[in-house]
Amino acid sequence: MMNVKLETKFDVIEASHYGMCFGVKAAIKAAEKLSAMRPVTVLGELAHNASVKRGLESRGVSHGKLEADSAVTKNVLITAHGASDKDRLRWKNQGYRVTDTTCPLVHKAHQALAQLVLAGYVPIVIGKAGHVEVRGLVGDFPSAVIVQTLDDVAGLNLDTEKIGVISQTTQQITHVEVMVQAIRERHPEAQVKFVDTVCKPTKERQQALLDLCSQVKLVIVVGGSNSNNTAQLADKCRKLGCRAYHVQSPSDLKAAWFDNVERVGLTAGTSTPQSDISAVKRKLMKMSRGS
Repeated sequence: MMNVKLETKFDVIEASHYGMCFGVKAAIKAAEKLSAMRPVTVLGELAHNASVKRGLESRGVSHGKLEADSAVTKNVLITAHGASDKDRLRWKNQGYRVTDTTCPLVHKAHQALAQLVLAGYVPIVIGKAGHVEVRGLVGDFPSAVIVQTLDDVAGLNLDTEKIGVISQTTQQITHVEVMVQAIRERHPEAQVKFVDTVCKPTKERQQALLDLCSQVKLVIVVGGSNSNNTAQLADKCRKLGCRAYHVQSPSDLKAAWFDNVERVGLTAGTSTPQSDISAVKRKLMKMSRGS
């Protein structure tokens, strides 16, 4: 019988910052603590991640919708993505006990938008229309305009002398800066005030991704299929010249991806739990040994 020596096929290099941010971790802990005392319904998704959702359901946590008229329990929980004051008050007025786990950095974005409106600025939010955080940001300000692309900015025709701009906290800061400049060029006569609301964990992960892509040509990005920030990380990798694969679990990894690859980068979205990342890393290490 011939002996086959297994040699390392590639090295796995982890990003210096990745994975679940403190706001999402705190929201999950709050849900777990509350569910141990009384039945609770999460209004939306605490994290855009299937394993997180399964873990909460195993503890008896129910799931509902923020925009719904009722929930199956009298205790409801607002996620780290936040909500408008209008929706928060609506649930309280209907007799529900509301636990608010909105991330403090999302709260800052709400405050920045409110201050701009109070100061007489026409508000613009850079972000993904329909995303739960963006819906919460603009929910109390019907006049707010949402823009996501340069084409959106090109379509603006605001008759105002003052424009106030914030962004969804998980946007890429480089994209936001380009968008702000485009808004200024579109309305050269207006005073455009930009308040940077991209959160620190997002910026750290974006910088870490730049560093990672300078070392590798292929990156595995771990996160839920419906996680916007995870999809953005994968897209950013590709723009930086790396091949990138967005995976949810080890079963998504395919051996053919790693042919003739010496180094593989590993990163994850801000809604991805460490257990998911560790599972993917273990599979990568096995694959790198040819086992």
